[in-house]
Amino acid sequence: MKDRIIFHIDINHCYAQIEEMMYPALRKVSMAVGGHEETRHGIILTKNDLAKAKGVRTGESLREAYEKDPELLIIPPHYEEYMYYTEKVKEIYRQYSDQVESFGLDEAWIDYTSSQKLFGEPEKVCREIVNRVEREVGLKVSAGVSWNKIFAKLGSDQKKQDGPFVISWENYQTAVWPLPVQDLMYVGPATYEKLHRRAIRTIGDLAHYPVHHLQNAMGAAGTMIHAFAWGEDTSPVAETNAFSRPKSIGNSMTMIHDVTSLPELRPVYYVLCEAVASRLRQQGLEGQTVSISLRSVGLDWYGCEKKLRQPTDLSTEIFQAAIELVSSSYDFQIPLRAIGVSISHLHEKGKARQLDLFLDENKRERACRADIAMDEIRDRYGFYAVRRACTLVDRPLSEFNVKEDHTIHPVGYFQGRKMTV
Repeated sequence: MKDRIIFHIDINHCYAQIEEMMYPALRKVSMAVGGHEETRHGIILTKNDLAKAKGVRTGESLREAYEKDPELLIIPPHYEEYMYYTEKVKEIYRQYSDQVESFGLDEAWIDYTSSQKLFGEPEKVCREIVNRVEREVGLKVSAGVSWNKIFAKLGSDQKKQDGPFVISWENYQTAVWPLPVQDLMYVGPATYEKLHRRAIRTIGDLAHYPVHHLQNAMGAAGTMIHAFAWGEDTSPVAETNAFSRPKSIGNSMTMIHDVTSLPELRPVYYVLCEAVASRLRQQGLEGQTVSISLRSVGLDWYGCEKKLRQPTDLSTEIFQAAIELVSSSYDFQIPLRAIGVSISHLHEKGKARQLDLFLDENKRERACRADIAMDEIRDRYGFYAVRRACTLVDRPLSEFNVKEDHTIHPVGYFQGRKMTV
């Protein structure tokens, strides 16, 4: 697909920049979004340039940030405003293509291939989009242009000030290969450690490492990132109004020893439910039917499901439903060897929902913020940088990163006897 033209555009310091746009006086002070200033608890979600200059980093605790900058001003996140302004930005993108794929609130890919005949030269048009976003919405963005999504994102990550960063077939070996390998999409902390042990420091090192060794060490993930280092990514940019979602999202595992009681099972199930909830948030989805799968030491499968009062992407709500299902359907007379959890009846998050007087919306909001904060920390510092206390009761049993192991089962995973509760 050498003829594809993909833009990737990223709103710089998104949350902090929107706060500065709404309250211009914030541009004159060292400021960050996140946590609670009065209690000094929480983490830094994003920061402005003045805070960055003083060493404040996204993902660190407020305590660490205040040690670097005692005068740091902390602003609580205002997600409704962020969603409003980022949607205005994406409305501009959609004027140039019907294929605009969001990657979080602040990033998006645009497939410009079919639009070139209508609007003209890609680099010029991408610069026009960047200028329009700043002029019409008031936000500064960075842009990358390439023939694939991976390199387009790498381009925008370079934060070029005078226009889009173009990565072409002619320059990618000089533009991409010298970059640190952790700059490549999908090379998280755990993958980076595996690569580092093999003396792979740059994307070029990865490109020239024998792919069969990567496959033996890392499975399909090794093959995938090796291909990405060569720009071999043919994944399409999703059409704006064509969202193809999985039927369900789930995780399963065989435990390191047989489990004989519900209290022993709880920390393992929480780790699984955290992974399912995180994947829902990554894809902008919520689900309403929670299913569990249990396999005994006799290799018999049991399964049941429960419909929730409201759709959710919260780990606490998925976990609570899963534990209720286990408690009501399994007596542990036969120990368990493997478990799974899945959520189905998925739909896009943010759609209007029916008011439920029996749900504590303040409690749900706190749970949502906790989940998002954990996602932010783990994305930056690795899965084990933050853990819930309930998962530390039995470390050998619950010390695993189910997302890194790629144990997602998007369609038709659960088998066995279905019992609706």
